[in-house]
Amino acid sequence: MPVSIALFTQDLRLHDNPVLRAALRDGEEVVPLFVLDERLAATGFAVPNRAAFLADSLADLDTALRRLGGRLVLRRGETVAQSARLAELTGAVSVHVAAGVSAFAQRREAALREALGGRLRVHDAVLTALAPGAVTPAGKDHYAVFTPYLRAWQRAQRREPVAAPRAVRVPGSVRSEALPAGRPDSPGLPPGGESAGRRLWSSWRPERYEDDHDDLAGDATSRLSPYLHFGCLSATELTTPTRRRGGAGAQAFVRQLVWRDFHHQVLAARPRCAWADYRPRGDRWHRDTAEIEAWRAGRTGYPIVDAGMRQLAHEGWMHNRARLLTASFLTKTLYQDWRIGAEHFLALLVDGDVANNQLNWQWVAGTGTDTRPNRVLNPLAQARRFDPDGAYVRRWVPELAHIPGPAVHRPWQLRQRPDYPAPIVDLAVGRFQHARSIGPTGRVG
Repeated sequence: MPVSIALFTQDLRLHDNPVLRAALRDGEEVVPLFVLDERLAATGFAVPNRAAFLADSLADLDTALRRLGGRLVLRRGETVAQSARLAELTGAVSVHVAAGVSAFAQRREAALREALGGRLRVHDAVLTALAPGAVTPAGKDHYAVFTPYLRAWQRAQRREPVAAPRAVRVPGSVRSEALPAGRPDSPGLPPGGESAGRRLWSSWRPERYEDDHDDLAGDATSRLSPYLHFGCLSATELTTPTRRRGGAGAQAFVRQLVWRDFHHQVLAARPRCAWADYRPRGDRWHRDTAEIEAWRAGRTGYPIVDAGMRQLAHEGWMHNRARLLTASFLTKTLYQDWRIGAEHFLALLVDGDVANNQLNWQWVAGTGTDTRPNRVLNPLAQARRFDPDGAYVRRWVPELAHIPGPAVHRPWQLRQRPDYPAPIVDLAVGRFQHARSIGPTGRVG
């Protein structure tokens, strides 16, 4: 009886999973395998919030497979060694895996190919709606600017979603280790798993997305990013019906998913951009430990910045507009290295994705794909525009909860409060200036 292996990575779902469907075509019995790779702990990527969400997602996947007559097989160790060992044990005719984009994923794929030879099957467009490299500009290996990529993405052919399987038979002789448990750092972390993701997706409506997605207090974003990151939801399944639905809100939501694909194709072509400047600007970053710690703790004296940082700490998630303005404050107002902020976000974000996190940080810092590298987001102007009555700040900065209306956005009027810090920097002094024009300190005198 032929056996195949479906090696799950960031595709922890049954619906629209080409990896699992292909494995089921190859084998009368299938081993749905997930390896808790010990090397991830060494990279610092296996942080508590994502580990807890992963534990939920694996438990949900196992439950879903058991309803179909199967089960999840979990192993601990190194992915390539465990996969090759299981392929040898079962005599697997094929091992199926989704293509990744990070340097870690590319090394893993190369090692799997060396270990398994022709039995390895790598599937594109599982983690993204359009595979990295599926569209490229003439003479280049990736798009460096979003708008031309968006036009190419809209013209490109994409696969249709595939149905969830009706039955999964797993060889009875294959053992599984116990599923992991996780304890998050953030008390407000959302539950993981395909079931939770599909419930959220079915209840969310994108009709008002274009008008409301930047409203900080309104919280009108989809909150689907953690489920996309772990592959509990399929980007293809999200984009296909949404594009067909039409309407400005739906199209605005799809545009955000295209940004996700854009960043994945950049990182696939330039893996070192996870920590190296995509477009070096000669920045000589300022380094002030006290400022960095105040930013991390949500104690900068700028209420809108502090609210975003405290939401991150509590939920392991942050509103997208808050991500932009907190990142701009660190890199442009305080002129601190974007890698400091990216590392802090990755330590807490449940949707912490190397492609999206690092390249969005570079976009804000001016070292990435933004065609306006000197763009600065003024936190006071951002607060007036996206939290006009101060509801978002009052929700996350309880010291200021009694201050009515927009007065909560006036840090100069809060200087004498014993429970809230004075602004750590004056915006006029801390405003970002390119290092070549302001000297080696990176500060304006």
